[in-house]
Amino acid sequence: MRFIFTLISLLITGLSSQTAHATESEKFVVYYSDKAPARSFNNYQLLVLDSRYHPPLSELSEGGSKTLLGYISLGEVEKTTAHFDTVKKNGLLFEENKNWKGSYGIDIRSPIWHKLVVENLVPGILRDGFDGIFIDTLDGPLELERANPSKYRGMAEATSQLIQAIRMHYPSIKIMVNRAYSALPLIAPYIEMELGESVFHTYNFDKKTYHPVSENDYITQVRWLQDAKTKNPKLKIYTLDYADKNDAPKIAEIYKTQRANGFIPYVTTISLTDIVEEGSVN
Repeated sequence: MRFIFTLISLLITGLSSQTAHATESEKFVVYYSDKAPARSFNNYQLLVLDSRYHPPLSELSEGGSKTLLGYISLGEVEKTTAHFDTVKKNGLLFEENKNWKGSYGIDIRSPIWHKLVVENLVPGILRDGFDGIFIDTLDGPLELERANPSKYRGMAEATSQLIQAIRMHYPSIKIMVNRAYSALPLIAPYIEMELGESVFHTYNFDKKTYHPVSENDYITQVRWLQDAKTKNPKLKIYTLDYADKNDAPKIAEIYKTQRANGFIPYVTTISLTDIVEEGSVN
């Protein structure tokens, strides 16, 4: 399996060694906790953090050498958020996410949701000191449209309209989007960064184990991510894969594979509360 995946990566990329080397010096981290001290982030230039629970941003941004992105969920809402009651009251809730209890899908086609995001949620994150936003959970509404296009028609278009609205109101902020592959051709021109989550290695919530994604899923995701650069040549592609933090050979394999694809990788545990330094496991 390891040989097959590595060979496929080299065959489908066709990237020059110059491009691969360019990404080797870039490092980013995804961390959703407030426990780690600021020095833990010294080796990273881009930090994706939980917008509510995070280390002091003033300590992380000292000198302006790092880009800080605050998490925002645009396709789901958790019960613990301040805007949950507003979303529920306006009838925008869908079913609960089976893997994340207490998180419910949102009808992102609603103008009420767009107004709340643009006028309240995004500026709230920016006021806290973040340089931009990391947009998550758009796969939910996009999958609803794919599965039942007559009932959920317009989810991809609403995704594009919402991100364009954010860009129009906040032209200078940094925007990274997680997955949202079916809408990626529409939104790529309006974002700086795309994240491919679980491109090569992932986590099974039922079995509670880490494992490779299927060969077909891997190939498809790599092609989608690379094709997005045709819509925006300046778009930077990052990957977030999950593995046992003590499995050094697997972690090394993931980094090598994703860099061969021309991506900027990070590997961590599914909790996203561990900072797993590349090459730190013996």
